[in-house]
Amino acid sequence: MNDMSAHPSFDVTLRDRFIAIVGPAHALTDAADIEPYLTENRGLYHGASPLVLKPGSTEEVSKIMALASETGTAIVPAGGRTGHVGGQVPREGSQDVVLSLTRLNKIRDVDPVGNVIVADAGCILDDIHKAADAVNRLFPLSLGSQGSCQIGGNLSSNAGGTAVLVYGNMRQLCLGLEVVLPTGEIWNGLRRLKKDNSGYDLRDLFIGAEGTLGVITGAVLKLYPKPLGHEVGFVGLKSPEEALALFDKAGAICGTSLTGFELMPRIGVDFTTRHIENVRDPLSTRHDWYVLIDISTSDSAEAASTMMQTVLEQGYEAGLIEDAVVASSVAQQKAIWHMRESMSEAQKPEGGSIKHDVSVPIASIPTFMKEAEAAVLAAMPGARVCAFGHLGDGNIHYNISQPVGADKAEFIGRWREINTVVHDIVRAHGGSISAEHGVGQLKRDELAQTRPAIETELMLRIKRAFDPAGIMNPGKVISG
Repeated sequence: MNDMSAHPSFDVTLRDRFIAIVGPAHALTDAADIEPYLTENRGLYHGASPLVLKPGSTEEVSKIMALASETGTAIVPAGGRTGHVGGQVPREGSQDVVLSLTRLNKIRDVDPVGNVIVADAGCILDDIHKAADAVNRLFPLSLGSQGSCQIGGNLSSNAGGTAVLVYGNMRQLCLGLEVVLPTGEIWNGLRRLKKDNSGYDLRDLFIGAEGTLGVITGAVLKLYPKPLGHEVGFVGLKSPEEALALFDKAGAICGTSLTGFELMPRIGVDFTTRHIENVRDPLSTRHDWYVLIDISTSDSAEAASTMMQTVLEQGYEAGLIEDAVVASSVAQQKAIWHMRESMSEAQKPEGGSIKHDVSVPIASIPTFMKEAEAAVLAAMPGARVCAFGHLGDGNIHYNISQPVGADKAEFIGRWREINTVVHDIVRAHGGSISAEHGVGQLKRDELAQTRPAIETELMLRIKRAFDPAGIMNPGKVISG
């Protein structure tokens, strides 16, 4: 540890009281060690903190929060730090203490009969997948960051991913929570019940709250039987209109066996094949748009194959599909999904990227795409729109890469301006400007300015009731 000269105003006695809770080996005070906790992974936000604490138990989290409540110390919970809206970054020029849940990484119980898994909030999502697989079960949340993101962060942001179409967001995948309140009190709500109408649903208040109401330390998550049949198809087509019509057919044929329906533009496929290792276009000819179709069935491999073939046949007959391929192995299935999941990462080598995580009614997606592209190009000629995402649930990642040869800093400097252009169109279609990445710092002020006043007031009342001292992740989601 150093002498914390970068934060001379942080009381040394208070620092030592915090450190005593977790032990010196689990506290970071050196500026170089703290630095990774101060930056959002897209570089939009950079904060300050004199101290990172790594508790090893719920009880230690409780003691930290009790001391924070006593002393008015702001606490910023941090999971895998993979968020995109600055929710995990302490405030600039602050004395916020970062609370890392990395050591809370135990899987407490796996119950294949009850189809639940009980896990610490610091468990890596991939480890949850492996624990479920070991008992022949499935935990369906799938994210590009699943090798590093943590369950607590997934819950705090109500993460969605690629399987929302059937399984829902994290809110639908969680039965119960354990939460440490700002006062240090522990709420043990680790219930495994699918039916529980015993009053207000406190669980749902903490899911999606981004650490502003308390610290999630444990969760009961739903497991599902592993599918017996799984098919992945990759389709080339002309436009989002054809994709939407194909989705309608696929839904009618597959029902709840349609577990993924992802829309991708030509430019996104170009970016991934250009910049992501071992990614190639599965189709031999180029198309303006693509759809990834994922079908999982509990019946049999034959049933899944029959569904896929029926979807493709009807799509060809209706003139919706220009070309298609079906993965013939698990490796090919993973390769097609890898292309989709790498699309955001593949934009980085192309320079600056202004991103939007929005949702609109599914039927509005083609019109939204046209209107948004026209408005963006009018505001910024030469911009390269790379809009892709979960057509099946209306969530589009409307990303915009800088014009070729443009100055990156100048381009990124227009982030808010371009956000406004896109978000105005989203709202005109009755959509949301925060679909699955959360609010954090990035969208806090815009939401406050555009949501109904009663919504803001109700959220403020909840925040003040749970956190009257304002010490839980201040400056995120809502001000006040």
